[in-house]
Amino acid sequence: MGLKERVNDEMKAAMRARDSARLSAIRLLLAAIKQKEVDDRVELGDAQVVAIVEKLIKQRRDSIEQFSRAGRNDLAEREQFELDVLATYLPRQADAAEVAGEIDAAIAQSGAAGPQDMGKVMALLKARLAGRADMSAVSAQVRARLS
Repeated sequence: MGLKERVNDEMKAAMRARDSARLSAIRLLLAAIKQKEVDDRVELGDAQVVAIVEKLIKQRRDSIEQFSRAGRNDLAEREQFELDVLATYLPRQADAAEVAGEIDAAIAQSGAAGPQDMGKVMALLKARLAGRADMSAVSAQVRARLS
């Protein structure tokens, strides 16, 4: 079963269970998927759905940070719940040792010698770690290794 079908099935389960908070978060994801399909006139595969989930998670993290700074913990908690629901659709996250190994392999494969080669390394890592690691954290690690 594909990721999109899994999301649809979980939406139906949330409807049956009358779990309105979970249903709202799942509908948000389905709306984003449908919007992308309509805009691009394509049927999305699992990789594209994961990219949408990552984008929505990034938006939730930004919102949580802003709501927390503004003292709106009620809104931050709602965003955190949505983030938790969305995170269930991501593939297994890579651990720190696995990320470090991928960074070493990408640096060796690209022949990177300094910070000017960061783009080459990140292009390789994005393909290998998409959906499995926070790419901003990976980018910081690559920058530190190449400096």
